[in-house]
Amino acid sequence: MGENRRLAAVVALAQGMAAAHTPRESWRAAALGACRALEGSFAALSVWERDRGRLRVLVNVGDRAPGEEEFPEDETYPVHQFPEITEFLHERWAAGGEPDAWVEAAEGPAAGRPGYCHQRVAALRRRGRGCCVVAPIVQHGRAWGELYVARSSGDPFFDRADADFATVLAAVVAAGLAQTERLEEARRLAFTDALTGLANRRAVDVRLEEAIDRHRADGTVVSLVVCDLNGLKRVNDTLGHAVGDRLLERFGSVLSLCGAMVPGALAARLGGDEFCLLSVGSPADEVVKAADELCRRAAELELGEGVACGVASTEDAIGPVPSARRLFRLADAAQYRAKALRADRPVVAGREGPEDPVVRLADEPTPEPRGAGERRRFRGRRP
Repeated sequence: MGENRRLAAVVALAQGMAAAHTPRESWRAAALGACRALEGSFAALSVWERDRGRLRVLVNVGDRAPGEEEFPEDETYPVHQFPEITEFLHERWAAGGEPDAWVEAAEGPAAGRPGYCHQRVAALRRRGRGCCVVAPIVQHGRAWGELYVARSSGDPFFDRADADFATVLAAVVAAGLAQTERLEEARRLAFTDALTGLANRRAVDVRLEEAIDRHRADGTVVSLVVCDLNGLKRVNDTLGHAVGDRLLERFGSVLSLCGAMVPGALAARLGGDEFCLLSVGSPADEVVKAADELCRRAAELELGEGVACGVASTEDAIGPVPSARRLFRLADAAQYRAKALRADRPVVAGREGPEDPVVRLADEPTPEPRGAGERRRFRGRRP
């Protein structure tokens, strides 16, 4: 391959990773870009999980052999089977060597200079591949994993020039992965409450809109628990805001624990003393059970005065739910009623008969505009 073509391949790889919106898209772009650049038939990207002592395959692209999934759930290999991940990527590099790529061939040492591991040779033969090039990926001064590109049996073997080029490609992949990690961290912070580590209101809004779209399309059950932590103002006024923050953090942990009772539920802090759980797909009774446990555990906290908890689910008799806003109004109205009644259990919208007071309250017209003040619209009104 000429220099111009190789330069174009490097640019294409970098652009492909830059255009990725998720880690998976970034991994796939890296593997595909490297496969095309090296004129391979198959490529994989793997990460070294030091704590588990294994190589975990993130993505497989190209001509996959039977059993090779594009995004495998658990394709892993113990590092003792591939000792070069520690010996070559760490010890040799630390001693002054460079993290250069190397070539393996299905014929083994007979094809030229011996490679590192018979396991790779056996894998090449088993999967009908003639040779491969393995390029270390280094992140933050440490071995991160490897880029693996193979050619089918009968295709030309990789040579030293290919290995050198693979080293360059691995550096480009490392830079792209670092950028993806930074973007993911920025996204995480944008959707995370800094104090509690729970999701924030923005995350709830996005997830709830998507959930209601699913509900309208196929009837997926969507349930929302809205809760108000009682006694926070008293704690702040008498013991200080640092103690109040500890109460919020402690309740956030309890909310996370109870939310784990419902598979896939999103636990969030909406702001101030208001929290919520959002469930998509689980039966309403499971969500109510989790909310009941939340009330019980909140009442046992050393600080605070328990929690007022309201639940609204599309599975209950609440009428049509054409928008996320209506489900929020129903859950908020149920929470308001729980607070007004000083209930020690959740109030559930739609479970008090045809004239359910929560549904009636939620559907009353309100002059307040949609916005930051909307979540307070029931305060000071009679239940």
